[in-house]
Amino acid sequence: MSVKNKFLLEPTNAVLVVIDVQERLCAAMDANVLAQLTKNAGILLESANELAVPVIFTEQYVKGLGSTLAALKDRAPAASCHEKMSFSCCGNEAFVKQLKDSGRTQIIVAGMETHVCVQQTVIDLLDAGFNVHVVKDAVMSRSNDNRQTAMEAMVLAGAVPTSTESVVFQLLGVAGTETFKKLSKLVK
Repeated sequence: MSVKNKFLLEPTNAVLVVIDVQERLCAAMDANVLAQLTKNAGILLESANELAVPVIFTEQYVKGLGSTLAALKDRAPAASCHEKMSFSCCGNEAFVKQLKDSGRTQIIVAGMETHVCVQQTVIDLLDAGFNVHVVKDAVMSRSNDNRQTAMEAMVLAGAVPTSTESVVFQLLGVAGTETFKKLSKLVK
């Protein structure tokens, strides 16, 4: 894989996966960090919608943790949602099938908790041959130490660390278009 193919996202080759940003799990998180995650995940969702990047939500044990935050789901009404019991999203066969059937190889990951479901999913996706971009300002854990340790492990495993703004501008590719004008306002 070339450096460009590994590090630069393309809207025709990317999928956005938002992992387990669920009502009851959010209640256990630091409110300020959660606000940043929901803001940045919202930007990613609006950008994906505008640029025709497919979105997949996952939900861990809905009965216990509730549904994905409505504020996020409302930004991607056409997105699929996979409930799971395994910490890795790849433990859900329908999730894996949807990714493989898409023919896309770049997976943009946001969500929680970084050191559990996000990390295990990223490792499984890397192992399956996907190019994974973890959005550092759109993932969180209850503990920042756990988040940081998981980020380091995922990077060592081959994931690309990135930011919300980097994702948006990589997917845009060029300035001066109506889409650029619309999406660039989201990150100001």
